[in-house]
Amino acid sequence: MSDLSRFSLNQATTKRWPMRETVAGCVAAGVPGIGLWRDQVDELGVERTAALVRSAGLTVTTLCRGGFFTADGWRDDNLRAIDEAAALGAPVLVLVSGGLPPGSRDVDGARRMVADAIAALVPHAEAAGVQLAIEPLHPMFASDRCVIATLGNALDIADAFPAAAVGVVVDTYHLWWDDQVWTQLARAGAAGRIACFQVADWITPLPEGVLLGRGLPGTGCVELRRFREAVDAAGYRGPIEVEVFHEDVWSRPGEDVLAETIKGYLQHVL
Repeated sequence: MSDLSRFSLNQATTKRWPMRETVAGCVAAGVPGIGLWRDQVDELGVERTAALVRSAGLTVTTLCRGGFFTADGWRDDNLRAIDEAAALGAPVLVLVSGGLPPGSRDVDGARRMVADAIAALVPHAEAAGVQLAIEPLHPMFASDRCVIATLGNALDIADAFPAAAVGVVVDTYHLWWDDQVWTQLARAGAAGRIACFQVADWITPLPEGVLLGRGLPGTGCVELRRFREAVDAAGYRGPIEVEVFHEDVWSRPGEDVLAETIKGYLQHVL
């Protein structure tokens, strides 16, 4: 099978590939979609990036990221992120909620803060036509990056809002370990909550700092095809983004990484 119709390159995978080269590389490789990151969009600015991607015929699948609701100025930053997503034609803004507030040990309270923050953003997101997507991260990130640690956590918050306004991100790197994930995927699908499906492998040993431990498809231990089949069974028919953070991947030429990413996607995800 060589179908790339659902494939999307998340810019994190080729982090050091400049925007114009990334877009040209996607076109040359027959890649239809791209997941954008706000810091990389800043290279050209929102308007120029939007024009570049449109002229290339690429579909923007997501914008990363909003969230970090314990940071100073979180509300204004997230409102800007929603506006940027709308301007770029990204239907989904990925939210990484942030960890515990400074000095706090109250995980339940932090999750309530996330729900309250999302409630404050929903009217603006609905007006802009952008779906907010809550991304659960692996529990090792709960203290400093994301108190939403399971798909069930994310769905419990999302359920308070219309599905068109708030969905969830299914990221294999963060969810592969959870024996409840298959039940929660069915729950998410039944409610129409799967906003984004992201793929990365889990490789060990993890590097120092653990954030950059993601692998290209097929290089680790995750049952990637099982996840793809499960999200399909749940009714998701949207893009499949490959999103990898790893220093060794970033150090290589972007076109080489994209070629290996596509090969891994075709062999291990489809």
